[in-house]
Amino acid sequence: MKITLIALAAATAVLAGCGDIATLTVDAGTGANPALPPPHKTLLPTVNIAPARGWAEGETPTAAAGTSVKAFARGLDHPRWLYVLPNGDVLVAETNAPPKPEDNKGLRNWVMGLVMKKAGAGTPSANRLVLLRDADGDGVAETRTVFAEDLHSPFGMALVGNDLYVADTDALVRLPYTPGATRAGGPAQPVVDLPAGPRNHHWTKNVIASRDGTQLFVTVGSNSNVGENGMAAEEGRAAIWQVDPKAGTKRLFATGLRNPNGMAWEPTTRTLWTVANERDEIGSDLVPDYLTSVREGAFYGWPYSYYGQHVDARVTPPRPDLVAKAIPPDYALGPHTASLGLAWSQGTSLPARFASGMFIGQHGSWNRQPHSGYKVIFVPFSGGKPTGAPVDVLTGFLTGDGKAQGRPVGVALDAKGALLVADDVGNVIWRVSAAP
Repeated sequence: MKITLIALAAATAVLAGCGDIATLTVDAGTGANPALPPPHKTLLPTVNIAPARGWAEGETPTAAAGTSVKAFARGLDHPRWLYVLPNGDVLVAETNAPPKPEDNKGLRNWVMGLVMKKAGAGTPSANRLVLLRDADGDGVAETRTVFAEDLHSPFGMALVGNDLYVADTDALVRLPYTPGATRAGGPAQPVVDLPAGPRNHHWTKNVIASRDGTQLFVTVGSNSNVGENGMAAEEGRAAIWQVDPKAGTKRLFATGLRNPNGMAWEPTTRTLWTVANERDEIGSDLVPDYLTSVREGAFYGWPYSYYGQHVDARVTPPRPDLVAKAIPPDYALGPHTASLGLAWSQGTSLPARFASGMFIGQHGSWNRQPHSGYKVIFVPFSGGKPTGAPVDVLTGFLTGDGKAQGRPVGVALDAKGALLVADDVGNVIWRVSAAP
């Protein structure tokens, strides 16, 4: 153990010493026209981890003016994703990365694995869904039951009729659901397989149903940073799949999305939107993560280019034919913010400035100096498109000395229109409501 700790400290120091420092603000890399400076590739990547500390007794994040925050539930096991059922019950995916033996080979990957553990990402996956119920409506869950267990790094959830679809890391599965039940009506049944395997670099998979419930859309992240393991390892990845659950078939809906996570429907145009995490290791100012509408058949650049036709020279062989087709995203969310959670604000009971737009959970950076993300923001919309600067909704996840009290991930509106936020370092579900 002592040798491992010494090696971790030494490796962290070496990696940190070989990185760079941002020359632009996060705001410069945010919005419809983000600044995209020249790439700055260093011998080893910038590593600036915020060590996981958790929340001390009585501490909470800081809520936006006109709102207040309190814990909806505490003491969870790495809660990552949320889904609110029609009766107001809240499902929480208690989950973490599955074993990835091929993704951990080599000195660099070993060191990065140790460093990531400092950020709170090293706990074994509980592999279950937990149901939280606030029966008296006071904004705090009184009951907690295991809804489903023995899943495989579950993440996204979508209810269609009495079928609850869950995106495991390697398959989309179906669980029977009875309204008001506190446990699934039976074991998980497979619907379609999803790309995974012994190298499963971006393991989270999310799912959302179409308006009529006949189709499902599933996110699958890339198997590398920029294709360094060969493009054969990326088959079916960095994409959103369209699944026909009755037929048990799937097809690629959109590609070139390095690591899409949250998805939401914009009601004015009835368009699917996603947040995606962009590539690392070309400087603290590149590349901004983003929020974008998702067009059927569209290609968004990864790994050959970013933000349209900005070529990534690290990728070999190049594909100028694909670069020419690459669509720039709609709205940048700042470099390395790890924007994961996404929820449309329709039905919110928060103040009027949050009435139309997207709530976004930003898990926080590791490849930027200084830190970025580590907060929940709101991007206002008008006419079906983002408009104006983002608004901070929940901040204070970092201490003054750079430790992570928490890290926000999934976001969802509860039955009363308050915003729920999954915090996988604090092991808390926060609830943001309008101030009295």
